[in-house]
Amino acid sequence: IMREMVMPHHTNPQNTIFGGTVMSWIDIAAAMCAEKHAATPVVTVNVSDIDFISPIKVGYHVCIRASLNYVGKSSMIIGVSVHSFNPRTTERRKTTKAYVTFVALDEFGKPTKVPELKVTTDEEKRRYDNAKKRVEALKKLEKELVK
Repeated sequence: IMREMVMPHHTNPQNTIFGGTVMSWIDIAAAMCAEKHAATPVVTVNVSDIDFISPIKVGYHVCIRASLNYVGKSSMIIGVSVHSFNPRTTERRKTTKAYVTFVALDEFGKPTKVPELKVTTDEEKRRYDNAKKRVEALKKLEKELVK
């Protein structure tokens, strides 16, 4: 979990947070999650299904939650959800979601094996199954596309 507060320098001309700032926060939170699991440096290799659901205004508090959803040989898929909180009204909203894939690196900067993911709760199993379906669908799509 990572928390931020939206300051004027984070905003666009509509006085809401700039999407690139939210994307940066998502990448940082997801990288910390992946690095904690891998216990090695990690790099972002893919950001998918990023959805901006509702705007975040100046002064709002932001909570970025990153969860390890799936582990391959050297890659990890992190699901990230972003919620805003208006400290004056206590309104809380889901504002953004995304899936970020990372690869773990060894001391030479080459992909390295990561520990397997142990899923125990129903929620962890649901996230794992959904991420596995994403991986399979992406592989199928890549085969069908002309490169």
